[in-house]
Parts: sequence; structure tokens; C-alpha cells
Amino acid sequence: MENKIANINSNSEEIYSSIRSSVINAQHRVYSAVNSAMVIAYWEIGEQIYKACGENERAEYGKNLLKYLSDKLTAEFGKGYTVRNLRAMRQFYCNYPIRHTLCAELSWSHYRVLMRVSDKTVRDFYTEECAKSMWSVRQLERQINTMYYQRLLASQDKKAVAAEIGSIEPKPEYEKAIKDPYVMEFLQIKPDTHVYETDLEQALIDHLQQFLLELGRGFSFVSRQKRFTLNGQDFFIDLVFYNYILKCFVLIDLKTDKLTHQDLGQMQMYVNYYTRELMNEGDNPPIGIVLCAEKNDAIVKYTLPEDNNQIFASKYFTYLPTEEELKQELRIDEFRKLDED
Repeated sequence: MENKIANINSNSEEIYSSIRSSVINAQHRVYSAVNSAMVIAYWEIGEQIYKACGENERAEYGKNLLKYLSDKLTAEFGKGYTVRNLRAMRQFYCNYPIRHTLCAELSWSHYRVLMRVSDKTVRDFYTEECAKSMWSVRQLERQINTMYYQRLLASQDKKAVAAEIGSIEPKPEYEKAIKDPYVMEFLQIKPDTHVYETDLEQALIDHLQQFLLELGRGFSFVSRQKRFTLNGQDFFIDLVFYNYILKCFVLIDLKTDKLTHQDLGQMQMYVNYYTRELMNEGDNPPIGIVLCAEKNDAIVKYTLPEDNNQIFASKYFTYLPTEEELKQELRIDEFRKLDED
């Protein structure tokens, strides 16, 4: 009798779990359908307002029309149709005038954030990357606020990235996937606070989801303090990831002080070991990133060979720098000159 009850309980739990999954999947489909319909409706409203007002929605006729529409729509359909929201719908149409380019994966809240980006090239990049990476609204805001686009532009191969940044379909090269600097404000470490490398490593593990977001698309966590032994001597790699887009292992070493040539040499050994001993069939050669508090470009230049495409050094911030600090760090003027060439 007890066995029968146990079997019933076990079967019931399995059935419940299966039914629960069906309900959740149905909810997601309904939410997605409602969200997509709402985005299209707001685009159509924006289109009609634009055609009625043209460029002069703030002129007398435009103001009166928006006020009239707002009052009538609110009376019939409730909140959500304020003059401000109607203007946002008009702006939505102006920013995305081709209907079939709208992304079904993105909500109206996503688009409200994207419309704050004035530069069309940058906005289009965030739109595509948000849809492909399935960022939440909060994650999208975070990437925009930390100048994700500009930091990706600051990767090693500046000219190639500047030319191809708008296209994210081709398989990216190593140089284009490494950002410099990395912004890790999610660790909530105050500026000018010294942390030990073990503490920094633990903090990154504790905030792994946010760290993966900062690393970019395609990264999955593999190991921490990866140990290997050479002639009886143990070595430890701080963090190991795998990038399924690059199809390679990514080794990360954390340095809380100034970057030295010994740090780069050590990473070169790690990469050589992984290349010769741990690559799987179909893998591309691994890459190594030394994340450091301070970086000297001259040390990087003269330590690594000129044709290096496997070892990278990037500075990290443990706080959210000001826009001015980031612009200075990224040397934005250099990219402007590249665009002019």
C-alpha cells in the first residue's frame, strides 16, 4: 500500500511538473503575442500622427490634434495615451520608419530606451544586439549607460571594427570581441578601494550573470582556478570561459595592480598549454585576456609579437565611470578621425 502511495505521489509530481511547463510556455506565448501587437499598434499610431502633423507636431495644429486624440483615446481606452506618449509613438515611427525592421523580441519598453540614442548607427546596433542577446530592459539600459558600443569599437582592430560595427552577422574575429575597458560596476566596489585578486575573482563568480553580460555574446562559464601541472609545478588560471561564437576557450587572469610583461608572458604560457593539450576537435585556438587595474600600452606592444592575435590586455573599472572618463579612456577622437579617412 505504501509503495502504491509513493508511486502515485511520484507520478503526480511528474504530471504537475509537465502541466506547469505547459502553462508557463503558454503564458510566454501569450505575453509575446500581446507585446508584439502592442509594438505594432504604437508604430501605426505614430505613423498616422506623423502623416497628420508632418514635421510640425509642436505647432498649433499639432498640439491641438495631440490633445484631442489624447482626450478621446483616454476616455475610451484608459491610461497610456497621454500627449507625451503619443509624441513618443510619433518618434518611434520616425526612428523606425520601415515596419518590417521591427524586432518581435523587443517590447515597447525596450524601444522607449532605444529612442534615447540619437545616433542612428549606434541605435541600430543596440537594437540588433538587444534582440540577438535577449537583453532585458534593465540590461539594455546598462549597456547603453556604460557605452558598450564605444567600448566594442575600442577593441584591438579599430579600423575593421569601425567599418563593420553595424553588422553582427559575420563571425567576429578575436580582436573585435575583446573590449577595453571592461566596466564591472555591478561588483559595487567603491572607487580607489584596493581589492585582492582572490576577492575580485570571488566577486565576479558571485555576479557571474552580470559578468557574462559585460563579456558579450556567446560566453559560457567553464572553470575557476583551473589547475594544470608541468614537471611537478602547479599553475592556476583564474577564470576559463568558452565562446560558442568564436568557438574557442577564453582564459582570463585578474591583476589588481599595474600590468607587467611577466603577466603577459604567463598568459602566453597558459594559452600555449590550452592550445597543445586541451583544444577539442573543431575548436579555434584559445585566447587569453589579462584584466588589469592599470595598463601600459607600450608594455603590451613590445612584449607581444606584432602578429599577435591571441593575447589581450584590458583595463577594468570596478565603478561606473563618468561619460567624460570613458571618452578619454576610449580616445573617441581617434575613431572620429578613422571615420573621416
